[in-house]
Parts: sequence; C-alpha cells; structure tokens
Amino acid sequence: MLLEAIYHRPKSNYAYAYDENTVHIRIRTKRDDMDQVFLLHCDKYNLHETGFTKVEMKKIASDTLFDYYQAEASPEHRRFAYMFQFIKGDQSVGMNEVGFVTDKQFDDATVLFATGLFEYPFLNAIDVNKPPQWVKDAIFYQIFPERFGNGDTSNDPENIDSWEEGTPERDNFFGGDLQGVIDHLDHLVELGINCIYFTPIFEATTNHKYDTVDYMKVDPHFGDNDLAKTLVDKCHEKGIKVMLDAVFNHSGYFFGPFQDVVENGEASKYKDWFYIREFPVVGDPKPNYHTFAFTGQMPKLNTEHPEVKEYLLEVARYWIEDIGCDGWRLDVANEVDHQFWREFRQVVKKANPEAYILGEIWHNSLPWLQGDQFDAVMNYPVTNSILEFFCKDVIDAEQFMGRLDAMYLAYPLNVNEVAFNLLDSHDTARLLTICNDDKKRMKLAATFQLTYMGAPCIYYGDEIGMNGGNDPDCRKPMVWDTEKQDHELFDFYKTMIRLRKENRALRDGSFNFLEAAQGSKHIVFERSADGDRFVIVMNAGEEAVEVTLPEGSYEVATGNGTVDGAKASVDKLEFVVLKAR
Repeated sequence: MLLEAIYHRPKSNYAYAYDENTVHIRIRTKRDDMDQVFLLHCDKYNLHETGFTKVEMKKIASDTLFDYYQAEASPEHRRFAYMFQFIKGDQSVGMNEVGFVTDKQFDDATVLFATGLFEYPFLNAIDVNKPPQWVKDAIFYQIFPERFGNGDTSNDPENIDSWEEGTPERDNFFGGDLQGVIDHLDHLVELGINCIYFTPIFEATTNHKYDTVDYMKVDPHFGDNDLAKTLVDKCHEKGIKVMLDAVFNHSGYFFGPFQDVVENGEASKYKDWFYIREFPVVGDPKPNYHTFAFTGQMPKLNTEHPEVKEYLLEVARYWIEDIGCDGWRLDVANEVDHQFWREFRQVVKKANPEAYILGEIWHNSLPWLQGDQFDAVMNYPVTNSILEFFCKDVIDAEQFMGRLDAMYLAYPLNVNEVAFNLLDSHDTARLLTICNDDKKRMKLAATFQLTYMGAPCIYYGDEIGMNGGNDPDCRKPMVWDTEKQDHELFDFYKTMIRLRKENRALRDGSFNFLEAAQGSKHIVFERSADGDRFVIVMNAGEEAVEVTLPEGSYEVATGNGTVDGAKASVDKLEFVVLKAR
C-alpha cells in the first residue's frame, strides 16, 4: 500500500451531511492499490458497548493517479465518529484522525478513542446545504431580453437596428423587451422549458444591462415593474419559474450614488460606497477607483459598508417577495465578500425558502457552497469538458471521464444535483458555431447535457439552429420567421427534454461511467433511480462502435443506435439512449 496517497478531510467535500440524517464519507487512495476499503463508524459515547459498524466503501471514480471511494451512513443519534480500514492481500491498515493504526488497535476501543477518531459531532439540520428541490427538475432557458422579442415598439430606444437584418454590435439596440417575452411564452411551453434565466432587466445604459443605474426599476426600454410582475405571474401560470441576474459586485457609472461621488468628490455622502483611491474621480483612461476588471464604467461596490449592504439586501428581497421571482443568478460572485452573501441568503430564503441562489464562479467554488451562501454555481468546468470532447475533439473519453469525475468529487452530492449546466451563453460563441455548424456534434453535446445530473440551460435560439461567434455575434435577435427555423433541431430538443422530464433517473438518478477508455472517442454511462435504469451510448468518433451492455434487456428510448441482446451499435457521431426493461 502507498499510504502517502491516502487522503481524507473531515467537514469538507470528503465528509458532509447530505441531509439531517445522512452523512456521505469519501476517501482517496492510490489508483488500483486496494482490494477493499471499509468505513468503520460508531457513536462516540457508546463505542465501548456497541463497537463499530463496518461498511464497505464503493469506488465511485478514478483518475490517472487515484481511486476515490464513498460510503454513506445514517447514525441513529445523529452523532458520527469514524475511521477507515484498507485491505490489500493479507495486509490490513487502519486510519483515524491522528494517522495509521494497526489491526490490533482495531479491537481496543480505549486506544482508538484516545488516539482520535474522525468526527461529525452532530448533524444539525440548519447546517445542511438544502438547495431547492425543484431545481433537479428544471429545464432552464436563458434569455437576453434586448434580443428575444419586441412586443412594444413604443418603448424602443432611438435608432434601433432591423430585427431581421441588423448585425449585433457592442452598443446597438434592437428593441427587445419584456412584452416580447410574454408574447412568445408558448414557444417555451412547447419546448418543455420550466424556468427562464434572464440576464439583467434593471435600468442601465447598455444593451446588456450589466451596468446597473437603478436596481429597483425595470429598464424603461424593457417595460416597467408592473409589467415585470405580469410577466412573472404569466410564467407561473404556465409552470415556468423566473430567475433574475443581478450585479452586486459593481454598479454602472451612472448609478445615482456613484454620480454623486463624481460630482461632489470627497464631500459626497456616498464616497465610502465605492473604493475611491483619490479625488477627484477620474474614469478615463485609467480609473482611480476599483472597478470590475479595469472597466471604468463599472465601479466596484463596497459591500462591507452598512448602507450599501442595506440597499442591496432590500433589492434582493423586493424582486423575490414583491415581484415573485424564483431565484437569483449572481454576477462576478467570487469578488464579493462572504459575509455579504451569508446575509443575502438569509434575506432571500426568508422571502422565499425555495428561491434558487446561483453564483457565477469559474473556478472551484466549495467555500461558497457550505449551505450558508449559494445553492450552486454555474458549472463551467463541466461545460468546457463537454465542448472539448463532443464539439472540438481535443480530449479522449478517459480524459473526459476524469474531468467530470473531478468536478463530481469537488462538491457534495446535494450541490451537484442542482448545478447549473450550460453549453453557451451571451458571453460565448453559440453551440452550433462551436461545433463548426456540425449539427451531429451539437446534438451529442446537448444529449449529454440533457441526460447528465444537474439542471441544463439552453441559450435562446439554440433550439432552432441559431449560430454566432463570440460576443457580440452570439447576441443576434431571436429568429421568429418559421421558414428560417430548424424544425428538426427543435423536435430533437423537444424529444430530449420530454424524455428527461418523464424519467426521474435522467434528472437526479445516480450517474456512473461504464466505459470511457484511453484513446477512445465513445463513452457509455448509466443513470438509475427508483428501479428505472438507462444506459446511454455516445460516439463522438468518426467510426461506428459496438459496445457490450450490462446484463439485462433494453429498448431504444431515443437516438439512432441499435441494440441486439447484450450489444449496442452506434454509428459515427451518433448516440442511443437505452431503457432497461
């Protein structure tokens, strides 16, 4: 055994409460080093009488260096003390909080307790990360309001470009508004969408609205607050939830308090709302105040300041409680202090305990996912892995599996179950363009997204074949001319969404890779829940493949592959979703 490779950390993604009665425990070992790994757990106050309960741990993932094991336990008294035992041939080694112990010490409770068991002292319900369960069933649809539909020409900005013929630029407008969304809700219902994610709708000067002028007011070119309430109500009537996008890291240059600082300098009562390095305020060419990146039009807010905090927390409450929205997506969330987010969560969850709090963070986000801040984050590492395997053909199946397993292990399961899985957005090239206009590769990426754990999000227009390069080309107006829409692609999305919604196993069932070999371009994985089981075979390669299935009989749920007994065949760049009978 290579003992140096063994790793465990209590109260982390290696040991966490899944719910108030269940603990998940993980441990890492050298790859292919152990025959068996056991979790030994007990009530620390009763170890002398009852001894340990011994549970064999299941290998849940492997990468090039390590194996990862997991077990769960439901301690009767919600107290949990534990250690590990490793078996390799005739070797047996234990590990507790202090280090490694011998076989002989296993039988001496006094020694074990004295030398330090790992502990989960008590499963306090308030400490458990409890994301809203509806997110497991959500199919998100991202709308960039300025480009989805123009339902009210009376509120158009001056000199808007042609909806059908204009070219998106960084600073032009097309007249999209909230009424345009209301007018096209039936399109989303037909597709199967049950939650809309809006990029910012608050008053701002740009077309993207990430430079907020007034957080309490809908941008007048989009409508007004009453219309926003009407939109939310109509969405709810159709079974669609609404998530708004907010920027609490920074405001826009024309935000009232910042303009007061610009005009009054050090005498402004708002000077401490921002990080002003010197007066007078200078924004160009290099701002003398902290900003988002180095963008002078986006001064950074001091969320540690009591007045700033009070204002922004009222914003958070108002749109959830008064307007009825169902969640927040939080821009540049990792640059705001943790204490603000803790108070933010308390305010939002008081207004609506089932509200979804989603952070935009591009790196490992565990510090924000302890149950006191966010429910989940945007799952960009998974996004990149899907694109690199299915669309760009730059990694093989083993690398793809390794990357997804790494992200799975980075967070507790209750976070992974509600992770936000997107493939493109207003910040990236469109999915079809990323796939070099290859619809087969696009369908592979979307199929994996719609059969993977977490909540999938479709960027507006992807479902009807819209393409576009990086910002601003990815922000073209929605195509409503039915003759220019790809109806076959729409039907594909509709079918996959319906399949996901009709089968819990594809939404929040267990996920296991069955085949993902080095150098290979095909994968096989399994989803299961409540006795239902699906096996999905996906071929991102240029040659047909035949795979051996787990024992059982299967029928084709969707896709272009075939099944014959224990074999499934899939042509190049195709997939098949098989349901076990």
